[in-house]
Amino acid sequence: MQQLPLEIRLADHAVFNNFLAAGNELVIHELKALAARGEQPMLWLWGPPESGRSHLLQACIAAADEHGRRAAYLPLNRGQGVPAGALEGLGELDVVGLDDVDAIAGDAGIEQAVFGLFEQLRQAGGRLVVSAAAPPGDVRFGLPDLASRLKSGGVYRLQPLDDAGRLAALQIRARFRGFDLPDDTGRYLLNRMARGPASLFRVLDTLDRAALVAQKRLTIPFVRSILEA
Repeated sequence: MQQLPLEIRLADHAVFNNFLAAGNELVIHELKALAARGEQPMLWLWGPPESGRSHLLQACIAAADEHGRRAAYLPLNRGQGVPAGALEGLGELDVVGLDDVDAIAGDAGIEQAVFGLFEQLRQAGGRLVVSAAAPPGDVRFGLPDLASRLKSGGVYRLQPLDDAGRLAALQIRARFRGFDLPDDTGRYLLNRMARGPASLFRVLDTLDRAALVAQKRLTIPFVRSILEA
């Protein structure tokens, strides 16, 4: 996988097998196809915060790497901004994932760099997949050519999980980490914590560490004691 100068690494959990597909089967199919030399030259994923778009974008890049394709992932919504030079050389790759592409709207330098990347990938037969909080028509890019290019591919909205889906997603993450999350404990968390999957996953990771130290299972009494502490 292409190494970038910003010390960016894919999250170890961000793989397709660790994502609950419920309602998003089509977009996952398209991402897998793109990672394995699919027909579409570009995909735009969008959804609200904690909808899983960063997870799926990284999963696509990881899958492309597994297929032997040169791939790179770059988050654009960074606190100190992303220098336009960070995109140099990415046009030579097979698959590039740009996370939070809407964050660059209005930044002329980085918009021009993304436009240049798009053209380089198009001419070389590469693939681009981007994520945003809104569909391309709602993002106010200052560069008209960039706006038109990013509207040219498939656009997919990520569907949110219901409570049953959140519980299933928590249990998938728990199994990935090597432990079990009983149904009753999972429902206890859902009833008492913020409902966003990313927030729930952070709580789950904290509970996992506490359980390892205490050599306890994630029962409701144990979880309650950790949350109250």
